[in-house]
Amino acid sequence: VQLQASGGGFVQAGGSLRLSCVASGRTYGMGAVGWFRQDPASERELVAVERWGGTADYGDSVKGRFTISRDRAKNTYYLQMTSLKPEDTAVYYCAMSNRRLISSSRYTAEDFTFWGQGTLVTVSS
Repeated sequence: VQLQASGGGFVQAGGSLRLSCVASGRTYGMGAVGWFRQDPASERELVAVERWGGTADYGDSVKGRFTISRDRAKNTYYLQMTSLKPEDTAVYYCAMSNRRLISSSRYTAEDFTFWGQGTLVTVSS
């Protein structure tokens, strides 16, 4: 599986961006797709995950502002980010997991095997 992320850039606080991730290879049957982010001072943080059944989980800091979605026909998934804040500044990574966790279990970075290269989002105040 190969993942190619794009869409990062520079935006002012309060603005919006949409990240895209194109998946290729043997993606059939994967358990979840997700977005994570990391800045130099922090560990990799879960932003959003969409499970194989279509339900989504979000990190507490982005709930109500970010939305994960998927276009299955294009094998592409997206992260729509609105009301951006300076603290959202980070490198964003798309990822794919072949694990199907039950709904009560929360995905972590360790559950994801396949990772894209990252795209930088910078939010100015």
